[in-house]
This record gives sequence, structure tokens and C-alpha cells, in this order.
Amino acid sequence: MTVEQIEIPVPAGGAVSGILRTPSGRAPAAAVVVHSATAVAQRLYTGFAEYLSEHGFAVLTYDYRGIGASGGPRQHRHLRMRDWMEQDVPAATEWLAGRFPGLPLLAVGHSLGGQALVLGNGTDGLAGFAAVASHGGRTRAVEVRRERIRVQLLLRLVGPACAKLLGFAPARRLGLGEDVPGTAVLEWGGWSRKPGYFFDDPSMNAAKRAAAVTTDVFAVGISDDLWATSAQMDWFFGYLTQARVERRIYVPDDGGVPMIGHMGFFRRGMKDKLWPDILAWLEDRAALQESGEHSA
Repeated sequence: MTVEQIEIPVPAGGAVSGILRTPSGRAPAAAVVVHSATAVAQRLYTGFAEYLSEHGFAVLTYDYRGIGASGGPRQHRHLRMRDWMEQDVPAATEWLAGRFPGLPLLAVGHSLGGQALVLGNGTDGLAGFAAVASHGGRTRAVEVRRERIRVQLLLRLVGPACAKLLGFAPARRLGLGEDVPGTAVLEWGGWSRKPGYFFDDPSMNAAKRAAAVTTDVFAVGISDDLWATSAQMDWFFGYLTQARVERRIYVPDDGGVPMIGHMGFFRRGMKDKLWPDILAWLEDRAALQESGEHSA
């Protein structure tokens, strides 16, 4: 495959750093943008992006501003979570659509990335999107007490204190991914306390936006995910009242491993076990759009 480092301007200011992978020796059949989880650098998705590219897709991965290659969290301390969803996600999608005009356009969102898509961000013209481990981020719904305490420590104590003093939250030290811009963790913490997460934030208009999404959705969950439990996903995807949602829940045995969890779907070891299903779903949606039988 061909690998290209890119910078995508964000109209609101700044840019996201990404990697575009395209098949070698043939034109891509479709284009896919991968939207990351909170505090997760795009390197987690390298194997998955390579896999899709090997099967004929042009694949864009990127880091949200303030994460990974898109600048440090201090530099972007004033960014909110909604800025990633409402600014970075559409910017990446529009760039990929412009790079490959006429090709079927799809997306894969992990956790926050899927939340952004459920709210209609970056969905214009999509033939469909897959959302992996996306859920309502209410800390009270985290069933395992130790994990619930760990998340609450970041979102209610350490995160807010560090956000005010340092401009970022040290998520890395708590084993929760990359460090997060201060304002983002404050907004995240505020939403996590609400019974309806960001659906209870009037400024988000989230329920109306989710109800306006009409494209096909593939909602993927993992049985041992401590955050995106089956109940959490049922509640969250229930807001997609006009979309065609196909659900799939995997257990660790499906991947031939003892544990998958919130991050494990994108580990390289899942290549031959779990990735063929999402590949087939993306291929089907691309073919439907090309044949004119489906429109977003």
C-alpha cells in the first residue's frame, strides 16, 4: 500500500495530523475515515487501516487536536470534546471526500468517534458507518466498581484539578490513554454526571441531531467492555430513531482471546477473527451506493 502523511486544516483553527493509506497498483473501491476514541492516538488503528487498505479501501486515520501527532494537550487546553466531534470529525470527512470524489464514502468510529457520528457529525454523503464500543458515557452505568472509581478519579478529582493548574488531565498516568486537554476533560466530566450524558445538555441538541441520522449503522459491542456494556449501547443507539441499525456483540471466544475490552477490537490479533465482519459490512454498503440502491 501507499502511505502518506497529511495535515488537514480545521476551519475553526489549527489542523489535525493524519495518515492516508491507499492500495498499491489499483484504484481504491471506496474511502473510509476512522474516527478515534477519546485520548487514543491513531496508532491504535494502524493494523486495522492496513487491513482495509489491503482489501481495496483508501483509509484515513488521524489524531484529534491536542492528541498524539496533532499537538500537545497544553497547546490545545481550551478545546472541548464537542470541538472534536463538531469540528475535527467533519474536517477529516470532508477532506477525504474531496480527495476521492465519486467514491463511496464510509466511516468507522471508536467510542467518541462513534458518538460523533451518531450525532450526525461528518455523516453527509456517507454510505454508512460502523460504531465500535460507542455508548452513553455515564459513569454511574460503569458496573465494575474498581473501573468506576478509576474513571471518576480522572473526571471528578484529578482531571479538573490538573485542568485548572496545568491545562490538561494526566489520563496516561491513570491508564486511560493519552493526556487530555483541560477544557475537554471538564466537559467530559460534566456530561458523565448527567443521567442522559450529553443528551441532557441543552446546548448539544443531541436527541434531535441523532434522530435526523438516516444512514445505515453497524453498532459493534464487546461483552467484556466495562464501559460500553450491552445495556449502555441499547440506550445510546436507541436515539437513532430513523437509522437502520444492525447490532453485533462479540465475546472474547470469538476473537480467540481471554479478554477484548474497550480497546481490543482494533488489536492486530483480531484481524482474522473479528475484522472480516466489519469489512464485509463496509463492502456491502459501498456496493449498494455504487449501484444506486442506497443513499445516505
